[in-house]
Amino acid sequence: MKTLALTIVFTCLTILGFSQDSEGQTITVTIDQIKNDKGHVRIGLHTIDTFMRAEAINSVVSEIKDGKIVAEFSDVQPGTYAILVMHDENDNGTMDFEPSGMPLETYGMSTNPTLMGPPQFSDAEFEVADEDLDLEIKLM
Repeated sequence: MKTLALTIVFTCLTILGFSQDSEGQTITVTIDQIKNDKGHVRIGLHTIDTFMRAEAINSVVSEIKDGKIVAEFSDVQPGTYAILVMHDENDNGTMDFEPSGMPLETYGMSTNPTLMGPPQFSDAEFEVADEDLDLEIKLM
Protein backbone atom coordinates (compact mmCIF):
# COMPACT_ATOMS: atom_id res chain seq x y z
CA MET A 1 0.00 0.00 0.00
CA LYS A 2 2.89 2.38 0.79
CA THR A 3 4.35 1.72 -2.63
CA LEU A 4 1.06 2.55 -4.36
CA ALA A 5 0.68 5.78 -2.34
CA LEU A 6 4.28 6.83 -3.06
CA THR A 7 3.81 6.06 -6.76
CA ILE A 8 0.68 8.24 -6.92
CA VAL A 9 2.38 11.11 -5.06
CA PHE A 10 5.48 10.88 -7.28
CA THR A 11 3.33 10.82 -10.44
CA CYS A 12 1.35 13.89 -9.31
CA LEU A 13 4.49 15.82 -8.44
CA THR A 14 6.05 14.94 -11.79
CA ILE A 15 2.96 16.09 -13.70
CA LEU A 16 2.81 19.34 -11.71
CA GLY A 17 6.50 19.94 -12.30
CA PHE A 18 6.11 19.64 -16.07
CA SER A 19 3.00 21.80 -16.16
CA GLN A 20 4.65 24.82 -14.54
CA ASP A 21 6.03 27.40 -16.92
CA SER A 22 9.62 28.09 -15.85
CA GLU A 23 10.36 30.42 -18.75
CA GLY A 24 10.92 34.06 -17.97
CA GLN A 25 9.75 37.13 -19.81
CA THR A 26 10.83 38.68 -23.09
CA ILE A 27 12.21 42.22 -23.25
CA THR A 28 11.95 43.77 -26.70
CA VAL A 29 14.20 46.78 -27.25
CA THR A 30 13.51 49.20 -30.11
CA ILE A 31 15.91 51.96 -31.06
CA ASP A 32 15.21 54.25 -33.99
CA GLN A 33 16.65 57.52 -35.24
CA ILE A 34 20.16 56.02 -35.22
CA LYS A 35 22.31 58.57 -37.05
CA ASN A 36 23.70 56.09 -39.60
CA ASP A 37 23.85 52.38 -40.44
CA LYS A 38 27.60 52.05 -39.82
CA GLY A 39 28.79 49.39 -37.40
CA HIS A 40 26.44 47.69 -34.97
CA VAL A 41 24.41 48.49 -31.88
CA ARG A 42 25.58 46.66 -28.75
CA ILE A 43 22.96 46.15 -26.05
CA GLY A 44 23.68 44.81 -22.56
CA LEU A 45 21.21 43.64 -19.92
CA HIS A 46 22.60 44.37 -16.46
CA THR A 47 21.88 43.81 -12.79
CA ILE A 48 23.06 46.21 -10.11
CA ASP A 49 26.14 44.00 -9.70
CA THR A 50 27.26 44.29 -13.34
CA PHE A 51 26.11 47.81 -14.26
CA MET A 52 29.18 49.84 -15.37
CA ARG A 53 31.44 47.29 -13.61
CA ALA A 54 31.41 44.01 -15.51
CA GLU A 55 30.16 42.24 -18.58
CA ALA A 56 26.39 42.24 -19.04
CA ILE A 57 24.46 39.18 -17.89
CA ASN A 58 23.10 38.98 -21.42
CA SER A 59 24.02 40.93 -24.54
CA VAL A 60 22.89 41.38 -28.13
CA VAL A 61 24.74 42.83 -31.10
CA SER A 62 22.33 44.10 -33.72
CA GLU A 63 22.78 45.19 -37.31
CA ILE A 64 21.27 48.58 -38.14
CA LYS A 65 18.78 48.81 -40.99
CA ASP A 66 17.48 52.21 -42.08
CA GLY A 67 18.48 53.81 -38.77
CA LYS A 68 16.57 51.31 -36.62
CA ILE A 69 17.08 48.10 -34.66
CA VAL A 70 14.79 45.75 -32.76
CA ALA A 71 16.41 43.26 -30.38
CA GLU A 72 15.12 40.79 -27.80
CA PHE A 73 16.22 39.33 -24.51
CA SER A 74 14.28 36.17 -23.81
CA ASP A 75 13.76 34.07 -20.70
CA VAL A 76 14.47 37.01 -18.36
CA GLN A 77 13.58 36.09 -14.80
CA PRO A 78 11.70 38.52 -12.52
CA GLY A 79 13.96 41.14 -10.96
CA THR A 80 15.43 44.61 -11.34
CA TYR A 81 17.53 45.30 -14.43
CA ALA A 82 19.00 48.10 -16.52
CA ILE A 83 19.97 48.17 -20.18
CA LEU A 84 23.02 49.94 -21.61
CA VAL A 85 23.27 50.60 -25.36
CA MET A 86 26.14 51.76 -27.55
CA HIS A 87 26.25 52.49 -31.27
CA ASP A 88 29.65 50.98 -32.09
CA GLU A 89 30.16 52.80 -35.39
CA ASN A 90 33.70 51.52 -35.98
CA ASP A 91 32.94 47.95 -34.76
CA ASN A 92 35.88 47.85 -32.36
CA GLY A 93 33.77 46.44 -29.52
CA THR A 94 34.35 49.32 -27.11
CA MET A 95 33.10 52.83 -26.44
CA ASP A 96 35.46 55.44 -27.90
CA PHE A 97 36.12 58.67 -26.00
CA GLU A 98 37.50 62.12 -26.72
CA PRO A 99 40.65 63.13 -24.81
CA SER A 100 38.35 65.11 -22.48
CA GLY A 101 36.52 61.90 -21.55
CA MET A 102 33.32 62.59 -23.49
CA PRO A 103 31.96 59.69 -25.58
CA LEU A 104 32.60 59.80 -29.32
CA GLU A 105 29.88 57.23 -30.06
CA THR A 106 26.22 57.57 -29.21
CA TYR A 107 24.82 55.63 -26.29
CA GLY A 108 21.61 55.20 -24.34
CA MET A 109 19.98 53.30 -21.52
CA SER A 110 16.64 52.05 -20.34
CA THR A 111 14.25 54.75 -19.02
CA ASN A 112 16.04 57.35 -21.22
CA PRO A 113 17.31 59.51 -18.34
CA THR A 114 18.89 62.93 -18.75
CA LEU A 115 22.34 62.59 -17.25
CA MET A 116 24.68 65.02 -15.60
CA GLY A 117 27.69 62.79 -15.04
CA PRO A 118 28.32 59.06 -15.17
CA PRO A 119 25.22 56.86 -15.31
CA GLN A 120 24.03 55.13 -12.15
CA PHE A 121 21.99 51.93 -11.98
CA SER A 122 19.11 53.86 -10.40
CA ASP A 123 18.97 56.12 -13.50
CA ALA A 124 18.12 53.21 -15.78
CA GLU A 125 16.52 50.52 -13.59
CA PHE A 126 13.23 48.84 -14.42
CA GLU A 127 11.33 45.84 -13.06
CA VAL A 128 10.60 42.58 -14.82
CA ALA A 129 7.58 40.85 -13.30
CA ASP A 130 5.09 38.54 -14.99
CA GLU A 131 4.62 40.28 -18.36
CA ASP A 132 6.78 40.82 -21.44
CA LEU A 133 8.20 44.33 -21.81
CA ASP A 134 8.64 46.64 -24.80
CA LEU A 135 11.28 49.32 -24.29
CA GLU A 136 12.09 52.22 -26.60
CA ILE A 137 15.57 53.59 -26.03
CA LYS A 138 16.87 56.85 -27.42
CA LEU A 139 20.54 57.37 -28.17
CA MET A 140 22.35 60.49 -26.96
